[in-house]
Amino acid sequence: MALSYLAFLVVIPLVAICYDAFREGSQVFFSNIFRPSAWAALKLTLWTSAVMALINGVTGTLTAYVLVRYEFFGKSLLNTLVDLPFAIPSLVTGVMLVILYGPEGLLGEFFTGTLHWQILFAPPAIIVALLFINFPVVVRSVQPVLEELDYSQEEAAATLGASPWRTFRQVVLPSIRPAILSGMLLSFARALGEFGAVVIVAGNLPLLSQTAAVYVWGEIESENRLGASAMSVVLLVLSFTLVLVVDYLQRKRGGSHGPR
Repeated sequence: MALSYLAFLVVIPLVAICYDAFREGSQVFFSNIFRPSAWAALKLTLWTSAVMALINGVTGTLTAYVLVRYEFFGKSLLNTLVDLPFAIPSLVTGVMLVILYGPEGLLGEFFTGTLHWQILFAPPAIIVALLFINFPVVVRSVQPVLEELDYSQEEAAATLGASPWRTFRQVVLPSIRPAILSGMLLSFARALGEFGAVVIVAGNLPLLSQTAAVYVWGEIESENRLGASAMSVVLLVLSFTLVLVVDYLQRKRGGSHGPR
C-alpha cells in the first residue's frame, strides 16, 4: 500500500515530466535548455542560490553556535523566530521585502537614493529573498550536532590558552563541517525551485531577473509545455543530486558517531 502510494504520488509524475521533456527527442530538449532566455534564467538561479548558500552557511552556523553555547535573555524567543520563515508563506515574504526595499521604503530609499544600488527587480532582491526563506535550514542542520558535542574539549582548549576563534576553528568546526555542508546543500536545493517570493521581488524580466522557476511559469503561460518540462527536468536532476549528496553526508556522519 505504501509503495503504491509513493509510486502514484512521486514516481509517476516524475516519469511523466521526463517523458514530456524528451518526447520530441534530445535535440529539442537541449535546444529548449540553451535558448538565451532559458540559459540566462538557469545561470541566474544557480549563482544566486550559491551566494545565498554560502552566506547562510556562515550566519546559520554562528546562530546555531550562539543558541547552543550561550545563555541570554530572549534565547527561547530567538530559537522560535529562527523557524518563522518556514511558517510564513513565500508570497508574504515577497510582499514584506517589497515594502522594505521598495522605492518608498526606508531601506529602499537609502539603497536606491543614497548608494544608487538597485535592490528590487534585480539579482540582489533574489538573494535577499532566498536568504530569508532558507535561513532556518542551516541552523537546524548544525544545532543538533553542536548539542551532541562534548563541551569539555572546548574547555580544555581554552585552559591551554587557545582563543575562542582558534577553539572554534580547530575543535568545533571539524566536527560540524558535514552538518554545515548538508545544510548549505539543502538550502541550495530548496532555492532552485523558489517561486512565490522571487516572482514578486525580482519580477519577470527575461535575461535580467527571471529565475528558472519563474521561467517555467512563463513558458506554461505561453503554452510552451516542452520548454517548461525541459527546464523542470534540469531542476529535478540538480535537486535530486544534491539530496543524494546530503543523504551520503548524513549517513557518513551517523557512521562516524557509531560504535568503533
